[in-house]
Order: sequence, then structure tokens, then C-alpha cells
Amino acid sequence: MKYEGVLTKMKTELTDTVQYYLLFESDFLNLNQVLNKKLSINFLRFQCINCSKQKKVFRSGFCYDCWSSIPQAGDWIMRPELSKAHLDEEDRDLEYEKQSQLQPHVVYLANSSNVKVGVTRRSQVLTRWIDQGAHEAIEIVEVPNRYLAGITEVALKNHVSDKTNWRKMLTNDILDLDLAEEREKLKDFIPEEAKQYFLSSNKETEIQFPVLEFPKKIKTLSLKKSPFYEGILKGIKGQYLIFEDGTAFNVRAHEGYVVELNVS
Repeated sequence: MKYEGVLTKMKTELTDTVQYYLLFESDFLNLNQVLNKKLSINFLRFQCINCSKQKKVFRSGFCYDCWSSIPQAGDWIMRPELSKAHLDEEDRDLEYEKQSQLQPHVVYLANSSNVKVGVTRRSQVLTRWIDQGAHEAIEIVEVPNRYLAGITEVALKNHVSDKTNWRKMLTNDILDLDLAEEREKLKDFIPEEAKQYFLSSNKETEIQFPVLEFPKKIKTLSLKKSPFYEGILKGIKGQYLIFEDGTAFNVRAHEGYVVELNVS
């Protein structure tokens, strides 16, 4: 079967095993059903996921003009401590920023390859953990806005990593830890403004990914360098497709790429 469309990050659903979907303009593909089948990926052209123009993608699926102007690409996205909507100060679009920033956010611990600290909106917690390939995760604080989450993350990353070793995550070189215990170790480092929001009783969430076979070594696929690839799909974890020959394809890193997929 053939599918064609612009890549965006895979949509997910947490069941006993995570379900993964690629959504296109007029079709969708449940990737769990492609496991152990041959999948070919053919890069056709670029298309900005914001303006839909056939312009080279600069970052995060956006062309340069969109990336440098739209609120969805503001600096506070990657650095939540720069959020200013709670001060009624605009970055690019105050109405959008209030909608995004002035809602409950969670600072969490996720264990993908190592324990890391991260931030996300309350409504996106499970999605975020899945996207990072975390096999276990737990909330630390739930705060009323993005700024408080940001300053909490900044304070805690002096004591725990804020990065994932994606190669270890994909080869399943992981340890199971007591995240409630790890959370307790960080309690005293939470900023005063956020201490009242500490979550002491939440239990860790465990996540199972659809992987039939983990590779021993990883080689990455870049469609910019290799516009065509074909292989047997053996697993999906985080935002990566894992193939029988050890090739890993980061779907999210290819947002804005128009591709033709063939399943056989």
C-alpha cells in the first residue's frame, strides 16, 4: 500500500503497548501494523507545516520566515523560563502565549536512557513521555503556568540531566529506577515559588513500546542525505522508527518533508 503526505510527528495512544499513527491530509497509517513488514520512504519535496508553501524547512518543520515570526516557534517553547505571559508581556502574540503559557504545567522525571528532568503542559504529559521514549516517568510538581515550570527545571537540572541519550534509548541500554525516590532527592532544590506544588504521592507510570527487536548498533537515516530508504520495520520508540539493519529514522526531525511511503 502507498501513502503520500507531509511528515509531522507521530500521533500516539497509550494502551498496553503504545500505538503509533502517521497522519496525512487525507489518510493515516497505523505503524504498529507495519511491524515485520517492508517499508520504503521516498523524499519528494519540502512543505512548511505552518504556511504549507513548498519552501525548504529551516527548523521544527517550519520554513525560515515562519520559524522567525510565528508564536509557536518563540524562544519560550524550548526555554520555558523565558515565558512572560504571566507578566502580561508579549513575545510574538500575547493572546496565543497566554493560552499556551497560562495553563497547568508539569515538571517531571523521565527515564529513557538515564533519568532526566523536563517540562510539559499537563494535557500533554503522556504524549511527552512517549515522544521521549521513556519506559518510566513521574511528576515532580504541577504548577499553574509555564514560567514556574521553567524556573523549576532550570534549578533541578543542576542536579539531574535534562538530556536523553537517544542511542542508549534505542538499543534498550536502560536501567529501571525508583523514580519516587529520585524525586524525593530533588525536593529541596525546587525554587521557593514552586515548593507548594510538589507532588509527593503520584506513582510512576510505566510505558511499553512496540519493539520486536532492539539493534545492537544504530545508524541514522537523514532524508536530506539519502532521499530513499527501504527496510524491515522492527520497532517504534520515542519518535523513531527502528529497522532490521539498525537504521533509525527520527520522524519528528523530518517534519515538513513530503514523502511517499510504500508498505509491502
